[in-house]
Amino acid sequence: SFPALAQQPVKIGMSMPQTGALGAGGKAALLALQMWVEDVNAKGGLLGRKVEFIAYDDQTNPGVVPGIYTKLLDIDKVDLLIAPYGTNVTAPIMPLVKQRDLLLMGNFSFDANAQIKHDKWFNNAPWGAGALAWSGPFLETAEKLGAKSIAIMAADAEFAQNLCTGARAIAKAKGFQSVYDQNYPPNSVDFSSIIRAVRAAKPDVVFICSYPAESVAIVRAVNEIGVGPTVKIIGGGMVGLQFTPNMEALGPLLNGFVNYNSYVPEKSMDNPAVREFLKRYEVRAKQAKVDVLGYYLPPYNYAIGQMIEQAVTATKSLDQKVLAADIHKNEMKTIVGNIKYDAMGEWATPKMVMAQFRGIKGKDLDQFRQQGKQVIIAPAAMKTGEILPFDKARN
Repeated sequence: SFPALAQQPVKIGMSMPQTGALGAGGKAALLALQMWVEDVNAKGGLLGRKVEFIAYDDQTNPGVVPGIYTKLLDIDKVDLLIAPYGTNVTAPIMPLVKQRDLLLMGNFSFDANAQIKHDKWFNNAPWGAGALAWSGPFLETAEKLGAKSIAIMAADAEFAQNLCTGARAIAKAKGFQSVYDQNYPPNSVDFSSIIRAVRAAKPDVVFICSYPAESVAIVRAVNEIGVGPTVKIIGGGMVGLQFTPNMEALGPLLNGFVNYNSYVPEKSMDNPAVREFLKRYEVRAKQAKVDVLGYYLPPYNYAIGQMIEQAVTATKSLDQKVLAADIHKNEMKTIVGNIKYDAMGEWATPKMVMAQFRGIKGKDLDQFRQQGKQVIIAPAAMKTGEILPFDKARN
């Protein structure tokens, strides 16, 4: 029976938000993983076996995720797991994965392992552990503009709360005075009262931790109501402003906002491997009618596949302990660069950027391929321009 067994596929399973709050990003990420599966199978698969990829839609609903992963393990009998895209949907499976002592490749979540401390978790996200990569460069930039006071607004959900807790501590250490701090219910659509309250508080800095639909609604509310002349910098942790459909829909309303990103088409981030991948991705994305530019998640999801491939090939094994030891020990080589993991399974060296939207006119998609539309203002090593105060960048 051994030869027959050798031909069994290597099964890799995950849930992925394809609908709900993170659906737009999830669909793009899924396409990239499917591309990796096709590529690896074209080379003969893993360990000489075909890779079978199983993905279920979790609808961005944290409540259904543990059930999906239990099914993947106990009914589908997958060999390896990839986490869903995002913190809110990853957090619920961390106890299960730790309990069963399984390898889990994380997918753009934030501090999902901070409490659980599972030693077989590897998050592919350019921000590393804690809020420093997010709020550090953002607040240092604010200091350069002479800012002294801060307003914070955050969704009352896992990701936003983790991030804003970190941001508060960093702001406090830097001596920023907190003049407004407000949580709002997830999936809120009306931000007019919050924006009016922010305006009345007259902060120099507005730090926002939000999910996609909220991010879009906040940008619209800021444009309708205004945040007042004191605000020098606004944004920071707004998920969804990286998705092409949202950038297209908001157009010039984005001007002046500063936000985190994983990839923007600026000189300092140019990378032939990513450029090559995005060319192939775009053809597929048009057919599939998903995020055409695919800057934010797709290269990183392809890289998750590459890391699995590298570890399995190097160890000639699917043993979770063996694979985890290999990923901890070695620098993983991917299209998004070489990745070294720290003890908590986060990037040891963050490579996240803060970029300012500038000079966006109309709703033309092509402008977002150009340099100078999302100017990298931090960190220093990646910088492609100086920050413009919010008012200035809008005009």
